[in-house]
Amino acid sequence: MSQDEGTAVRGRAPSSGLLVALTVLAVALFATGTGPRPPGDGWDRLYDVVLYNLAYLTAAVACCCASRRVPRERTAWRVLAASLVLNALANALRTWTAGVDGSGTSPVLAVDIASLTAYLMLYVVMVVLIRARVPRFHPSMWLDGLIGALGTTAVGVAFLIGPYLDPAAGREAVPLVQMVLPVTDVLLLALMVAVGSILGVRLDRTLVLVIAALASIFVGDVLLFARTVRGTYVDGGPLELVWLVGIAIVAIAAHLARPRPAPQPEATGGTRLGWRLLALPLVCNVASLVVLAVGWGDQLPVTAAWLAIGCVLAAVARTGVTFREVRAFNEVKEQARTDELTGLPNRRALLEEAGRVLRTATARDQAALLLLDLDGFKEVNDSLGHTAGDQLLRQIGPRLLPALGPGDLLARLGGDEFAVLLPGVSLDEAQERAERLRALILQPFPVEDIRLHVGVSIGVATGPVPAATVQEMLRCADVAMYAAKGAQEGVHVYVPDPHGGSGDRLRTMEELRIALQTGQLVVHLQPQVGLPDGEVVGAEALVRWQHPLRGLLSPADLLPAAEQAGLLRPLTDTVLELALAATALWWPERRVPVSVNLAAANVNDVDLPSKVAAALARHGLPAEALTLELVEDTLMADPERGRQVLAELRRLGVRTSIDDYGTGYSSLAYLRHLPADELKLDRTLTADVDRDDRAAAIVEHTASLAHALGLRLVAEGVEDAATGAVLARLGCDIAQGYAIARPMPVADFLRWLAAPQVPTFGTDTAAGRRSHP
Repeated sequence: MSQDEGTAVRGRAPSSGLLVALTVLAVALFATGTGPRPPGDGWDRLYDVVLYNLAYLTAAVACCCASRRVPRERTAWRVLAASLVLNALANALRTWTAGVDGSGTSPVLAVDIASLTAYLMLYVVMVVLIRARVPRFHPSMWLDGLIGALGTTAVGVAFLIGPYLDPAAGREAVPLVQMVLPVTDVLLLALMVAVGSILGVRLDRTLVLVIAALASIFVGDVLLFARTVRGTYVDGGPLELVWLVGIAIVAIAAHLARPRPAPQPEATGGTRLGWRLLALPLVCNVASLVVLAVGWGDQLPVTAAWLAIGCVLAAVARTGVTFREVRAFNEVKEQARTDELTGLPNRRALLEEAGRVLRTATARDQAALLLLDLDGFKEVNDSLGHTAGDQLLRQIGPRLLPALGPGDLLARLGGDEFAVLLPGVSLDEAQERAERLRALILQPFPVEDIRLHVGVSIGVATGPVPAATVQEMLRCADVAMYAAKGAQEGVHVYVPDPHGGSGDRLRTMEELRIALQTGQLVVHLQPQVGLPDGEVVGAEALVRWQHPLRGLLSPADLLPAAEQAGLLRPLTDTVLELALAATALWWPERRVPVSVNLAAANVNDVDLPSKVAAALARHGLPAEALTLELVEDTLMADPERGRQVLAELRRLGVRTSIDDYGTGYSSLAYLRHLPADELKLDRTLTADVDRDDRAAAIVEHTASLAHALGLRLVAEGVEDAATGAVLARLGCDIAQGYAIARPMPVADFLRWLAAPQVPTFGTDTAAGRRSHP
């Protein structure tokens, strides 16, 4: 409900309540005959005319209020108000001219036309009310309405209209002119039943009250017609109250009418089944069969028989439509639970079945979930195309299904990820089953006339212990699968850390999401100094997690969780912001750049240069204040995109560094075209450089290669002055390590930077060092 509609409701509710009270009061005064009456026969007639029709007029005003309050039903309430006013005018004209006792003459034609028009307007009311509730009619709705209308009309013609058209012996037939009223009433009743058949048996307050009011008017008309035919009707008798009760119900319906939510097309579509929807059509169909049975042998009008036959035929058609809708519904339901490519159940089907299995699982009778991720599938797509990849995926189901039990479920979650739900298995049985499935997948697949071998990593999780919910079991299996992939062990079983430490990767992943949003991450800075003079030339920003319960966590605790949770990119963005904010504190006085590590997701992000430029602008720093570090394996994964991103960064003026150089699958060929500014030797190469001649030779020749390519060489892991001196003599340009300073918070780094204490690396202090040429 909109604010304006709510204001209208609050503003007009008291006035419509007053109108209901006036309507009921007028009905009560008319029914009891109490109240002051003016003297004289003429005034008494006027009093009855006004009192009787006052209920019509107050109810009409209430309908006008409802039309303003409920915009979607505005037309229905306005037409109903006009019908009530027209009925009141016809009543007043008839009563005033003919008198209360009906002894006078009245303009019959004018009264009948007004009354008939008022009745026809009620049809419009019903049609508009149903249109406000049903945005789109389906074939089953039309058939339900047709069954209701034909069945009701058949009963009405057979038992209400028929006896007067073809009366018994000794009684004259009723003139057709007098049949107009019962015919319109039967058609109105048919329309009401049709509306009920379409909408079903539901508690719609407005519609129920309006139908109850019209039913009261219908009863009054039937009694009026019967008494008129028999000549026993007396104007002004108790029968008048039947119509007045219906008018009072109309006023109450208008008073209670409120704006409704807009009907949703999908809410009225689909398969129309259930007793609420089929009750009225079923009753009407049975009634039609009764009409045919009673009318056997020309006992009832032939029109009633044809109407009953039409109702039965419509019911037969409805049955056919129902079968078609049920079949379509089942097909749609099946498609919604089936993977289109492989024909296996999809994620939705897996979650539904896992929820059902987990509800009955116990600690003794557990359920297991195996999460399978193919290894090397990307290479199949890249080398042979997606068609070959699809052929491979379609063979997974036929390969694995024979190895599964009757209650097991194999599903494809998406991409090259599959899942197997195993109800009623122990942890050992689940692991054994996972090993068996892995052995099946390791067998070659025929694709494009080629025998392909792919690997698979399988994570195993059980419920309800330790995973109490389906989502938790899926996350546990996901963590185990990534652990299997990282350790290349094939199958890994999820076992939570009983102490809730850093080994519980699942909890860490969820807590890391919160940490990124609540500012729990900080950076520590480790200085970098030039060799051999010891001048501070940079600082590396190293992320730390200030956990509210576990204290300060290192990158070893958070980076694996960030990778598995897909949070490496937002993590790097946060570290970049923190590092640049810290650099802005010292940059005006000391032009010491900061280094920030990039993840593979960042290097492959073509928007990275624009993001970096925007971050530098936010902190008021030039491009030379930032150095971005990336590992060489990241570049080897997608060299072309990596070179493109690094070239854009260099055009901005941002320096780039190849981190952990020498530990990956290095290719000297890519150094020719790599847009980098420095190489950073890993600590595994520099730790023993003062004791290992082979390590020293590698460092020395790497320094020569870097200088020949115009690159600086940074040595990590400088733990003591002796190592720093050897590295300086071997040609390294920059040193970083505990010998200079440990990583420290920003505030401590600012104090250190104001008065740095750096050892001298100018001479080789290592005893017994062999001289290098």
